[in-house]
Amino acid sequence: MKSTLTAVLTALLCSLSLPAIAAADPNKVLHLSFEAADDGFDAMRTNSTYSNWLADAIFEGLVTYDYLARPAKLIPNTIVSLPEITDGGKTMTFRLKKGIYFAPDPAFKGQRRELLASDYAYTFKRLVDPNNRSVHSRVLEGKVIGLDELTAEAKKTSKFDYDKPIAGLETPDNYTLIMRLKAPDPSLIYYLAKPLGGAVAREVVELYGEAVNQHPVGTGAYMLKQYVPRSKIILEANPEYRGFVWDFKGTGSEWDKQIIKDMKGKQMPQVGRVEVAIIEEEQSRWLAFDSGQLDFEMLVPAASVKLLDQGKLKPEFIAKGLRLYRFIDPGVTRTYFNFQDPTVGGYSKDKIALRRAIALSYNLQEEIDQVWFGQAIKAHGMVPPDVVGHDASYRNSNVYDPALANKLLDKFGYKRGEDGYRSMPDGSPLKLRIHSAPKTRDYARMEIWKRSLDKIGIRAEFPVAGFADNLKSAYQCKLMMFGMGYVADIPDGIDFLESYVGSNAYRGNNGCYKSATFDEAFEKARLMPNGPERQKLFNTIERIMEADTVHSLELWRVRNWLIQPWVKGYKTHPIMRGDWRFLDVEKSK
Repeated sequence: MKSTLTAVLTALLCSLSLPAIAAADPNKVLHLSFEAADDGFDAMRTNSTYSNWLADAIFEGLVTYDYLARPAKLIPNTIVSLPEITDGGKTMTFRLKKGIYFAPDPAFKGQRRELLASDYAYTFKRLVDPNNRSVHSRVLEGKVIGLDELTAEAKKTSKFDYDKPIAGLETPDNYTLIMRLKAPDPSLIYYLAKPLGGAVAREVVELYGEAVNQHPVGTGAYMLKQYVPRSKIILEANPEYRGFVWDFKGTGSEWDKQIIKDMKGKQMPQVGRVEVAIIEEEQSRWLAFDSGQLDFEMLVPAASVKLLDQGKLKPEFIAKGLRLYRFIDPGVTRTYFNFQDPTVGGYSKDKIALRRAIALSYNLQEEIDQVWFGQAIKAHGMVPPDVVGHDASYRNSNVYDPALANKLLDKFGYKRGEDGYRSMPDGSPLKLRIHSAPKTRDYARMEIWKRSLDKIGIRAEFPVAGFADNLKSAYQCKLMMFGMGYVADIPDGIDFLESYVGSNAYRGNNGCYKSATFDEAFEKARLMPNGPERQKLFNTIERIMEADTVHSLELWRVRNWLIQPWVKGYKTHPIMRGDWRFLDVEKSK
């Protein structure tokens, strides 16, 4: 009897020490849509929201976010606790959990492959390997001791030495990573929670080479099952994922209380399959949701008139069991200018005057009313509400004023011809090219741009291409003007401003803007702790951008997510994308 009791107690203790077993049910399927195609799954090479959304479900960073906490709060992910920070903030020590495994893949030759500290060291080195042309290399450049030297060697030899040890990325054992920085960088840890910080196995990269962009292999809750570019993506639960018990505290809101009631104590993930359809047309997405083909969907602005009354669902839709999650998106839209373009680029007074006149001419209220049906507000700065660095009292100086725009153009020699349209100061033709995607919303925006520019006598043409194709050209600074949204990758406004750092040209700085004054102020703000002095510097940076008129600053969007009654646990996170591992679907659907 004693031996039996001992065996039972031993088994119980062992079970308590083991991680939760993944409980994904293959019969529980989430159906959702993206309004534009991804551009692959190699997180270091994309700024696409849609690619990051998928990568966030496949790869795992050292840290992640608490699902319910607001403002966004970092928590351990593949590490046992948040990093030990020493040496005045210049050293971070990460201790990995044991027993985390990559999803099965031919690269591992039939063996289980455990996640090791060296995988993160490799991932970070890969980020700065010049042969990879990463759009995110700036995250680590100039920061990690010894890493810049490795990069410099690679530029000379065309080969990056991944095996060469450096003091800045030390792995004293399989489960310890020590990152040593040249100077404290308070925002760096937030980037490690992004998909670009998700661990990649070296043997996977070496097996697939350039094709690794379509062969993502991570330790996250999901793995890629099927990929039809620009059409469909299917993820299924990773059989090696360790799982977790749903246990988040919430903010005290009624929404959070209901989520906790529905989800607390469940083994996660519950959902065994995620199917994503690329549906570019707003009306098509809405019809798919309305017929029950999609499980949750961002309400198209045009439908808001029908469904909403003063920001709340109308009674007839509540009666159907639909729920509405509404918030101001932590992002901003703007139409940027290419500073290398011979027409709108350059730093001379006449070129600045042209850009400013264009920005002053755009009738933003028309876009709010006609494109967004009131589901947006004028952006007064690059940093949106609920992101560190936002100043509610700040007001952008480039406001809608076509009369002033005309005066600027007259003053700097952009003369009108007999047809009413202007020429360049040297008499050559003046014509803008504003690029867009084949979407109803973009067509409407281009109509507003045309009417706005007609009022100040500027011709324009509006080339149309797929979003992924435009994005590729944008990375190469090939588009004269292009309207883009930017959504927070980290809960700090420094992320929004980084897109304009000169050294990031061709790596996210899609207008190739270069200003020593901007760069100096940005670098100072990047290293400062949050507080009044940093906020003043943020505002100064905004004024520098306005003075050079780097873009036409436009909107902060109101997001209305509609959720079908059979989906449980839904709450849009302001930063984290691939949140499907936190949800449940009732089988009765």
